[in-house]
Amino acid sequence: MERVFEALGDPLRRHLLELLSAGEQPVGALVTAVRARTAVTQPAVSHHLKVLLAAGLVKVRAEGQRRLYAIDDEGVAAARNWLEALRNPVEALVQPLDALATEIARGQRERRKGLAEKEQGQTKDDRQAG
Repeated sequence: MERVFEALGDPLRRHLLELLSAGEQPVGALVTAVRARTAVTQPAVSHHLKVLLAAGLVKVRAEGQRRLYAIDDEGVAAARNWLEALRNPVEALVQPLDALATEIARGQRERRKGLAEKEQGQTKDDRQAG
C-alpha cells in the first residue's frame, strides 16, 4: 500500500489518473494533455506511468507499437478499501465478534442441554430408587 500512496503523492501522477478516468489512452494522448498544463517531456510522462503501474494503479496493454494505459480497478479498489478501513476501524472486528457471539451462544445452549439431561437422569434415578 505504501507504493500506492507514494505514487499518489505526485500531482502529475494524480493528473494522469484523472485523465485515465475517462478511459484507456495511449501515451501520446496523455503527453499532449499533460503538456497543456505543464512543460514535461514524453520520457518523464512515461516514467510517471511506470510508477503508477508499479503501484498497481494503472495497467497497460500493447496494441501494435502503441501502449494503452488504463486505470487498474483492482489497485484503486485496494486503496479505497484501505482508506475506508481508516474511517471505520471497528468494522474489521464485526465479523470476528459475530463469530464469537455465535460460539458463546452455542456453548450456553450445550451447557443448558447438558444440565437438562443431567436433571432428567437424576429424576429417573430417583424414580428407580423409590
